[in-house]
Amino acid sequence: MLSWTLHHGDALAILPTLTPGQVDLVLADPPYNSGGRTQSDRVSTTARDKYVSGDAQHGLADFAGDNRDQRSYTAWLGLLLAHCLAASRPGASLLVFTDWRQLAATSDALQIGGWLWRGVIPWHKPIHRPRRGGFAASCEYILWGSNGPVDATRNPVCLPGLYSASQPRGANRRHITQKPVELLTDLIKVCPPGGTVLDPFAGSGSTGVAALASGRPFVGVEYTAHYAAIARERLTAAEEANRAG
Repeated sequence: MLSWTLHHGDALAILPTLTPGQVDLVLADPPYNSGGRTQSDRVSTTARDKYVSGDAQHGLADFAGDNRDQRSYTAWLGLLLAHCLAASRPGASLLVFTDWRQLAATSDALQIGGWLWRGVIPWHKPIHRPRRGGFAASCEYILWGSNGPVDATRNPVCLPGLYSASQPRGANRRHITQKPVELLTDLIKVCPPGGTVLDPFAGSGSTGVAALASGRPFVGVEYTAHYAAIARERLTAAEEANRAG
């Protein structure tokens, strides 16, 4: 039976307690801390205000940690990714999501954390908000790094450098910024078979669901109690589905 662990709490406090060198892939979707031109905008605007349309008519819970300014975001993420590095094996991969506003800051944080930056993977979103008079924001990005050189003999995959997938909708959407399981399943292929996947921002547990479905153990950390409970529910269901199938 595949193992999974979900920690509820602050990743900066929990990550240093993990066994060093146990992780083969860190797949991180941090709060982007994007948008808001002034400090007042950042403090007064919730994640729901930023990422949920006013006419969406759903009750997805808010989440914390999305009000940092550029410098504090870079410092915070760099420290957190350094803790992820300590938990990772030599040659492990890091994949971290970002948007266009935070692309430069996130690449700085990746390297501050000690990871070797290896590339940027665009994620095309077929369902997106239009922009009158300009170009649609139909793309986010996944930065790829590694803990030193990659040993391709452990996992000789040749993966695409561009993905297209839509975010879940309706009852399948359990988190404001939920990523598609099919996208995560494809990204996890960079992890050697049977290798452990770490998600320091587990949200509703989508990365864990994809990891378990692919035969890989999962370790997650989630700060918001509401979403930690949803993640445990989904991970338990994924574990039962694996057992039955």
